[in-house]
Amino acid sequence: MLFYIRVSVQQKELSTEELWALWEKEIAVGSKALQAGKIVSAYKVAGSKEVILIYDADSHDELDRVFTAQLPLADYITVEEMTPVRPYLNFGEDVTKRWKK
Repeated sequence: MLFYIRVSVQQKELSTEELWALWEKEIAVGSKALQAGKIVSAYKVAGSKEVILIYDADSHDELDRVFTAQLPLADYITVEEMTPVRPYLNFGEDVTKRWKK
């Protein structure tokens, strides 16, 4: 299941150096997830502490585990949006078939 996810990072009581150290760990985790295909694409929003990604989850439970506990920045992120999405060309096939099987 593909999800569009937008998260913001809340610095809270972290110093700038502590934030960068955690973000560096987050990037290492994200890089592995990209290589494994769990993250399909990821973007840092310019000028803000936001990240946008397309995540390929096996279950809702996986999403819950990853975004509430497993990430280095888990205690400092707010999930602003998490929306299920599907490949546009798959939708196009349905349109062409008029939703018939």
